[in-house]
Amino acid sequence: MSQSVPPPGNPFAESAVPQAPFVPPPPARNNVGLGLAAALGAALVAAGVYGGIVGAIEREIGFLAIGVGYLVGLAAGKVGGPNPVLPFGAAALSLGAVYLGQIFGLAILLAKEVNLGTTEVLLDHFGLLTEAWKEDADPMSFLFFAIAAFAAFSGAKKASS
Repeated sequence: MSQSVPPPGNPFAESAVPQAPFVPPPPARNNVGLGLAAALGAALVAAGVYGGIVGAIEREIGFLAIGVGYLVGLAAGKVGGPNPVLPFGAAALSLGAVYLGQIFGLAILLAKEVNLGTTEVLLDHFGLLTEAWKEDADPMSFLFFAIAAFAAFSGAKKASS
């Protein structure tokens, strides 16, 4: 029977310490400009989706405003990091996103009624569109603004931690 014996000598003789695999550094996450840019992009996309859904079902839904706000806040927090300015910026951008979504949804509804294109209603009759929004706005519309701003602020805080 032979006994198992390790080979003679030091296995780490060539390098005193074994080398660890390369780990790239984490991305910089305290960039306010990049966070706000990501939030703006998310706000524009969310406004389009929100307006499209409002135009398709012909009513506003509070859960959509929550989704708009949270998406904007999530983008700001994930990309921008823990900067304390980002939740406030995300809240402001979510207000604009909900407003644009409501305007876009109203443009879809008006375009259906008068047999025009939605783009034509948005570009050529924007003054009429904003007047119609003012007449149609009720306390629930403003509640959706508050909900979206709160969701954006909360989403940015959670995503950055």
